[in-house]
Amino acid sequence: MMTADAAVIIVSYNTAHLIRDCLGSVLDERGALDQQVIVIDNGSADDSLAVISEHPDVELIDAGENLGFARAVNRAAETADAEFVVLLNPDTAVLDHAIERLVEFARAHPGHGLYGGRAVQRDGSLESSSCWGLPSLWSMTCFALGLTTILSGSALFDPESLGNWQRDTIREVGMVTGCLLLAPMASWRELRGFDERYFMYGEDADLAFRARAAGYRPIITPDACIVHDVGGASPSRRDRLRQVFQAKATLLREHFHGWRRRVVLAELLVGVALRTAVASIGPGRRRPTAEGWHRVWRDRRLWIGGYDERADRYPRQ
Repeated sequence: MMTADAAVIIVSYNTAHLIRDCLGSVLDERGALDQQVIVIDNGSADDSLAVISEHPDVELIDAGENLGFARAVNRAAETADAEFVVLLNPDTAVLDHAIERLVEFARAHPGHGLYGGRAVQRDGSLESSSCWGLPSLWSMTCFALGLTTILSGSALFDPESLGNWQRDTIREVGMVTGCLLLAPMASWRELRGFDERYFMYGEDADLAFRARAAGYRPIITPDACIVHDVGGASPSRRDRLRQVFQAKATLLREHFHGWRRRVVLAELLVGVALRTAVASIGPGRRRPTAEGWHRVWRDRRLWIGGYDERADRYPRQ
């Protein structure tokens, strides 16, 4: 029998400037929830360990090295003793008993496998990254043609963004992101957690693909709300772009087959080439964003193979 309602897992990597507020909100907003809070630190070089140690109720796992996100979560989940696993980013703050509300929602709506909530920015405006649509042949075609950028937020031409939906209704979604993700422990174990090939990014999309194949339908509820400072716990934009596309290539190789795999991988390259070309001629060509696109295009032969074949070619920062 599980001893806690939920095991809240947070992966920390040089997040001393964020983790104190995050943990404070988790503990302050627990409500009647019996929660186990586990923080796994991926070899931080800042004061993260000292900050985490300020909370005696938090279980700290000092990995001593950067395991990556998926591997760190899996390691922490192995120590969890709860009915539900809840993943939470260190650059978030829990609002109004959000985790307790999410647990209540999952109990009232069993069988979905993966559950999420609504994220907002500090000013209360929507932060849409709590959930997305999954990549498809159509979404990758739109990316290759630049439509996902030109018509960003369009339900038709940027389908992974889920259009202008404000995440303010209960709705089944393609995927729930790891900024706030709940899974019943039984479902998490059935799916065998995250695929550890994904060092950073893509692991939640892969989990959703596998969950849907197992008959689950990920869902979110707006009653579970967090503040999310997107990117606060991420590497620089240039490094982030590189990691995003390596993860995307891995995802496409894993979940598309035959001619569809060849097409979506070609579309991924075409989309990157288009954005690199635009960055080269645009007024912002000297900005870090442009440098990031040039770096991604230059290294395309490395990341297009995905983590399966090329993970060792990039330093794990």
